Amino acid sequence: MIRAIRKAATSLALIVMVAMGVRVAFAWDQARKISPRVLGIVPFQQETGNMAYALAQGKGFSNVFRTETGPTAWLAPAYPLLVAAMFKLFGTFTARAFFAAVFLNILFSAAACVPIFFAGKRLGGVGVAAGAAWLWAVFPSAVMMPFEWIWDTSLSALLAALILWATLELTESERWLDWGVYGLLWGLALMTNPALGALLPFLLGWVVLRGRRESRWRWKRGALAVGVAALCCVPWTIRNYVAFHRLIPLRSNFPFELWIGNNDIFDEHARNGRKSITRTEEARRYAQLGETAYMAEKWQSATSFMESHPGLELRLTGRKFLAFWMGTESPIKNFRETDRNLIRGILLSSFLTAIGALFGLIVLRGGRKKITQRGTEGRGGREKNGREKNGREEKAELAGNVVWPLAVFPLVFPCLYYVTHADLRYRHPIDPVVLLLAMVAVAGVWRLFARVAVRVRK
Repeated sequence: MIRAIRKAATSLALIVMVAMGVRVAFAWDQARKISPRVLGIVPFQQETGNMAYALAQGKGFSNVFRTETGPTAWLAPAYPLLVAAMFKLFGTFTARAFFAAVFLNILFSAAACVPIFFAGKRLGGVGVAAGAAWLWAVFPSAVMMPFEWIWDTSLSALLAALILWATLELTESERWLDWGVYGLLWGLALMTNPALGALLPFLLGWVVLRGRRESRWRWKRGALAVGVAALCCVPWTIRNYVAFHRLIPLRSNFPFELWIGNNDIFDEHARNGRKSITRTEEARRYAQLGETAYMAEKWQSATSFMESHPGLELRLTGRKFLAFWMGTESPIKNFRETDRNLIRGILLSSFLTAIGALFGLIVLRGGRKKITQRGTEGRGGREKNGREKNGREEKAELAGNVVWPLAVFPLVFPCLYYVTHADLRYRHPIDPVVLLLAMVAVAGVWRLFARVAVRVRK
C-alpha cells in the first residue's frame, strides 16, 4: 500500500489531472455567480480584448482602446491572436468566447506541471519533482489566474517553466536541432511576453559557458539559438516599422508602463497634480496624439518625475517590491481587513513561497551534491562499483552548478517591475520556478531533520 501511495503521489498524469480539475472547479464556481452577459463583455475590456476585437473585425493589430486610433504595437502579437481566434469561433464578446479563452488558459496552467516536474527531477529526484508539481497544481494564484485574467499570464508561466527545463536539458546536448528548438521556444516567448526576454542573455550565456571544452562550437550553437529567436520576431518588427516608421522590435508600451508607476499622483506636494488615472482620459489623449507621440509624452513625464524625486523613487521601489512578491503594497493590512479566505490564502502562499525560494537558492548553493544523489538511480543501497559511484558524483556536480539559471528568474525578471509598476499577476510567469525553489528548500529541511533524528537515535 505504501508503494501504491508513493506511486500515485509521484504520478505526473495524476498531478496534471488534479491541476485541471481544481482550475475547472474554481472557474465553474466563480462563473455561476456572474451573469453570462457580463462574462462576455467585462473580461475583454482591456488591451488584449480590444486588439483581439480589431483582429476579428479584419482591422489588424489596432485600436488598443477600442476606438479608431489606428495601428498599435502595445502588446506582442501571440496572445491577442489566440483571443481573436476565440472570437471568430465562438462569437465576439460572448460568454462562449470567454469560457473558451478560460479553458485555454487552464490548459496552459495545468500543462506547466510537466516542465516543473522534469526540471525538479533533474534537481532533486522524483520527490522534489512531484512536490513542486503538486504545489503548482494547488497554488492559489495559479488556480485563480486562468479565470481572472484573459491575458497571456498563464501562457507566460508555461513558457517560463519550459524555458527552465529546456535550459537544463541543453547542458548535455550538442545537437544543432536541440539548439534550434531552444531558439524557437525563445522566439515564442518573446512574441508572447517580451518581459521574459530579460532572462535570455543570462540563461543562454550559462548554457554556452557550461561547455568550456568545446567553447567554439558551443558559441556557434548559441548563435544559432539567438538567430532562430530573432527570426521569429522579424515579421512583427518589420510590420511595426512599416506602421510606425521607427524601430519597435517587440512592444511600444514601456513608456506608458513606466509612467503608470512614476507620476505626480505619488507626490503629495505636487501642484496641480493628478489625483487618479482614468481609462477614459488616457484613451482620449491617446486618440489625440497617436501612439508614437503619446508614448513620447509618457516617457518625458516619467523620466522627469524620476529625476526630480530621487528619494520618493527609492520608496516607490520598495512598495513595488512588496507588490510584486505579495500582490499588494500593504500585505499585513490587507490580510487583516479582507473578509475573503481566498485573498488571505493568496497573500499567505505568496509570502511563504517567496521566502521558500530564497532558502531554496541557499540549499542549492550550500548542499547541492546531496540534493541530486537521492534522485539518481540505485539510491538506498551500497555502491556496486566505482563506475556507478563516479556517475553519481558527476550528476551531483551537474546539479551543483544550476544555481545560476534558477536564480535569474527571481533576481532578474522582477527588476522591470520594480521600475515600472507591479502586482501579483506580473510575478505569475516566474511562479513555477519560485515553487520549484521552495520545494528544494522543503527537501533540504527534511533532510536536515532526518540527519538530526539519526544522530539522536545513535
